[in-house]
Amino acid sequence: MTEFEGIYRANVEAVFRFVQRMVGRREVAEDITGDVFVKLYEDFDRMEKDQVVAWLYTVARNRVTDYWRKRAVEQRHAQTTAPDPATPPQEPDYHLFQNKALKPVHRVCLSLRYVYGMDRPEISQYTGLNDNQVKSCLQYARRLLRAQLAKDAT
Repeated sequence: MTEFEGIYRANVEAVFRFVQRMVGRREVAEDITGDVFVKLYEDFDRMEKDQVVAWLYTVARNRVTDYWRKRAVEQRHAQTTAPDPATPPQEPDYHLFQNKALKPVHRVCLSLRYVYGMDRPEISQYTGLNDNQVKSCLQYARRLLRAQLAKDAT
C-alpha cells in the first residue's frame, strides 16, 4: 500500500462526516470529499506529511464554503427570475399595435419584436426586410406610439 492510500484510508470517513455535517446532503458530501482527495493526490509530493490531516480539513472547509456561496448565488438568481405565482402575468396591451398611424409592416415588426421576442436578425429573416429596414420600422413605430400615448395622456 502506498503512503497516499494509507492516508486516504485513515481519513476518508472522518473527512466525509465532517463535510456531511456542514452540507447536510450525502451526495454533495461525497462529491466534496472526492474533490478533497483528488486535490491531495495532485499536491501530495509537495506536502509535508505531518500537515496532511490539517490540510485535508482546511481544503474540505474551503470546498464547503464554495458550495454554499454557489448555492446562495443560484438561489438569488432563481428568486429574481422566477415569476411570483400569486400574481398572474399581465397580458400585453396589444391594442397599441392597432393604431391607425401604423402601417402593416410596422405592426408586423412590433409584434414580432415585442410579442414573440424576436431580435432584429430574426425579424429580418422572417419578413425579408434587411436589418436597417427592420431597425427603421421599429424606431418609427415606437416614435408614433410614444406620440399617441403622450396625446392620450393630456
